[in-house]
Amino acid sequence: MASLFRITSSNIFRPSSSRSLATAAAKQPYKSDPNTHFKITLRRSAIALGERKKETLVALGLHRRMQTVYHVHSPEAAGKILKVKELVEVENVPAKAVRSQTEQRQERKASRGYQVQGTKLGGLAWEAS
Repeated sequence: MASLFRITSSNIFRPSSSRSLATAAAKQPYKSDPNTHFKITLRRSAIALGERKKETLVALGLHRRMQTVYHVHSPEAAGKILKVKELVEVENVPAKAVRSQTEQRQERKASRGYQVQGTKLGGLAWEAS
């Protein structure tokens, strides 16, 4: 009866199928660059939680829901993320995927719907120098 429940290392570490490995590789858009940053997005509010959780979110730079910040991989950042893991969504990204707050705002901004080709005024007095 004891032999029925024996677990060997060969059946623990065996990959289940090649498809699972292929889908895991397909999810990572930047496969040539090493992942060096955490992309952290606040998904849930911390209103009803304790002060320490709120202070951890502030230390990460998260102030409102759906806000995204980037942090370099470090033990300090990883520890803060683990403290609020139920509130945030974390993704590993390479350095070239890191966006500043201004760049994120420009990406979200809708187009104007028109483009100014020129004006009849030419140049304004305060613009000429």
